[in-house]
Amino acid sequence: MVAKGEVIDKANKKSEPATVVLTLRGVKEILSCEVLVGEDQLGMEIWGACAADLMSDVLAFSIPDSLLLTGLVNAQSVRTADVAEIKALVYIRGKRPNAGALQLAQEKGIPVLASELTMYEACGRLYLRGLKSAATIRSKNE
Repeated sequence: MVAKGEVIDKANKKSEPATVVLTLRGVKEILSCEVLVGEDQLGMEIWGACAADLMSDVLAFSIPDSLLLTGLVNAQSVRTADVAEIKALVYIRGKRPNAGALQLAQEKGIPVLASELTMYEACGRLYLRGLKSAATIRSKNE
């Protein structure tokens, strides 16, 4: 039996969750975020997410137009998001970026949110709402 919101892969005889698109506003609500930069961009669509504190992992496993959850609060996280074409950043564990990182995000047009949740719980909440892992989306497209 297939649950509502699932897609059947008939070739492999398995089902998987349908692709879910969340708005950044939806992410804000799910993760109880504060918007630090980009209040006017909350309508943007988010198709996938990645979570890492190592920016080399972000470069290796993210996909363009995804959401990045991280605890790395310096300007390097914003620079990496820009290079990797990440749509938005969520800082987790109650961390807040410094003024330089926020200014750079503003200049690059990258929305920045902050959540008190741990990375584990933030990822779990997004996963339960159907948001795909950027690595999963990437591997299916290769």
